[in-house]
Amino acid sequence: MTTLHSTTAQPAILGGPPVCTGQWPVWPVFDDTERRQLLEVLNSGKWWYGDKVRQFEAAFAAFHGARFGVSATNGTTALEMGLKGLGILEGDEVIVPPYSFIATASAVATIGALPVFADIQPDTLCLDPDDVERKLTPRTRAIVPVHVAGCVADMERLNTLARRHHLRVLEDAAHAWGSQWQGRGAGTLGDGGTFSFQLSKNITAGEGGILVTNDEDLADVCRSYTHCGRRKGSAWYDHDYLGSNLRLTEFQAAVLLAQLDRLEQQTLRRQASARILDESLRGLLGLRLLAPEPRMTRRSYHMYILRVDEPALGVSRDRFLDALNAEGVPASKGWYRPLYANGVFQNANQGPRHGISSPFFGRGLDFSNVRCPVCEQVCRDAVWIPQHVLLAEEAHIQSAVAAIRKVLASAPQLR
Repeated sequence: MTTLHSTTAQPAILGGPPVCTGQWPVWPVFDDTERRQLLEVLNSGKWWYGDKVRQFEAAFAAFHGARFGVSATNGTTALEMGLKGLGILEGDEVIVPPYSFIATASAVATIGALPVFADIQPDTLCLDPDDVERKLTPRTRAIVPVHVAGCVADMERLNTLARRHHLRVLEDAAHAWGSQWQGRGAGTLGDGGTFSFQLSKNITAGEGGILVTNDEDLADVCRSYTHCGRRKGSAWYDHDYLGSNLRLTEFQAAVLLAQLDRLEQQTLRRQASARILDESLRGLLGLRLLAPEPRMTRRSYHMYILRVDEPALGVSRDRFLDALNAEGVPASKGWYRPLYANGVFQNANQGPRHGISSPFFGRGLDFSNVRCPVCEQVCRDAVWIPQHVLLAEEAHIQSAVAAIRKVLASAPQLR
């Protein structure tokens, strides 16, 4: 069992006893429900896109309050599909945040459009509507807000901007399965939203993705794109649109149906754990917690994020992390650099142009001078506690609190 130690004890990184000595919940979570579903598919011999996929698409869309769900091979291709379905074309500008996984920006580039980086808000880590407005140009066609760690971006202001400038809004909800804004599900707040089911995600089949929307036309054209350009009701060898092959398998859908059954209960457990962390850590010198969002009525918490105030603590974020890991808390620094600092953008002007190694060459782009100061600071000071930790019992979460307090109290010894 996990035990609690005095915060005045010698830090574990310097040889003292660690606070957390028990086993954190493992991920993924599965049981006989997944086994039965998989065996049903195996024994049926119907392994390809079929009833299980359609059943999952309908159930997941309904879980978010959406009318339609269109599955895809992963969250990245779901983003590409969504952008194409919304009519984003080569040369169009799409505003994205730099604090995200690479797919948020690479999906834009993959379809030939141009990612434009707008900064994030320091208290939510989501896209800053004020900076979005500053980055608008006559070529802007869409905004892709990311709901970081399940915290829904300020969709009211972003949608207002979009309406004023006739833009499309595609939510990157790859952290927001079940998150709600004023009772409405993530993915239903813009034109559509995409989700990922990669292994680390709160609902997973190892890989997979989906787009949810209330727009039937968008759902139909996205379905065609994933299904080799076939249209609803067309013959098998009729390919009326330009499409790809991005279909989910029956095996993945079987696992996801089982995962979806326990998502509500797991979401409530993660919320309760995050509430304990918030209440126990707020106001401690050396930490900055993210601001609560009263308009959110449910939050998925793909991770719990806090920020280290290095000047106040006198210890670097990385040293804080090393000490916290030594105490038995599996935390990380997460996204450690803004997306535009990656080579695909920094080397954008190096040629010759190549679809993979230098996709932006010759297009008049220079990302070397892009600066998003809030994002850059967050990349230096953020600490992530992963979602599976939040599934622990309350006593175990309290041990994480004790570990954090111990590291804070030990700061003079860690310098």
